[in-house]
Amino acid sequence: MLTEVLTLTHLITSLAFIIGGLIIGIIIEKIILVKLKKFAERTSWEGDELIIASIRGVAILWCGIGGIYGAVLNLPVKPPILDISQKILIIVIVISATVVLAKVAVGLVNIHSKKAAGVLPSSSLFINITRLAIFIIGGLIILQTLGISITPLITALGIGGLAVALALQTTLSNLFAGLQIIMSKQLEVGDYVRLESGEKGYVTDISWRNTTIRELPNNLVVVPNSKLANAILINYNRPQREMSVIVQVGVSYNSDLEKVEKVTIEVAKEVMQKVQGAQSKFEPFIRYHTFADSSINFSVIMRVKEFVNQYLIKHEFIKKLHKRYNQEGINIPFPIRTVHMEK
Repeated sequence: MLTEVLTLTHLITSLAFIIGGLIIGIIIEKIILVKLKKFAERTSWEGDELIIASIRGVAILWCGIGGIYGAVLNLPVKPPILDISQKILIIVIVISATVVLAKVAVGLVNIHSKKAAGVLPSSSLFINITRLAIFIIGGLIILQTLGISITPLITALGIGGLAVALALQTTLSNLFAGLQIIMSKQLEVGDYVRLESGEKGYVTDISWRNTTIRELPNNLVVVPNSKLANAILINYNRPQREMSVIVQVGVSYNSDLEKVEKVTIEVAKEVMQKVQGAQSKFEPFIRYHTFADSSINFSVIMRVKEFVNQYLIKHEFIKKLHKRYNQEGINIPFPIRTVHMEK
């Protein structure tokens, strides 16, 4: 096993390498990284904090491995034993580095998707693909370190991939449909949508197989990506969240339409200023449009910050308008029809 006699000097020197590596790791972990974290907290970029947080806990391991490597080189061992030891240490470093890089990459994707809304969508599918790509690269590096040629492996995977693609046709269809949904940017997590089948709610996730929509009653609608990609849907958040709210009103034929318009706009402005979710800077207006059987009908146009705000706006507007019409003597007629009988 040994190429020369193992002496006490070898043992002491090797032990010094290991202890020295651990001490350096502790210094980096407890002092240097702590100071770097405080400095990173003062910067505007969140990525430096993420990188430091990912390295913490691994710095001691890497320095310890460096000390062990130095200790192994110092010991009088045969070349095959030295080669095996080196490969084991490299594999441990590659695995730990892959885990750290995966954390950093996923964290940067999340940070970028939050700050650059609409540029990079946030969903578990995109995050999982990023994580998978990094682990595949790490695995290939480990195979190369072990002396296993990856070229035949890639060729075999390519041939076997054809058979797998046929067997998993539905799964792959959902996967690529999910990628198409994300890259098209027509549907993202957080959007409020309505499907052609009638379901509507917030998109909570786009995974490798399906898209999850949470309805307002807190129910979940799970739609396969392949079906969603071919479906007709309304996205109430595109091209912007802000949207118009239209309330239909009718007044009797003997009403003063100028007064009706003035009173209605006053009520609408009051609602827009006081009710949460209304777009307070928008000027509401009305448009007469129909001589109906028992009333002159018109539309009241207001504006809200997002789709779900319209329910409270309509609720408050109808209450206040009904009260104000009663005060002003404006009549909202019951549906009636006058029939003239000829002899």
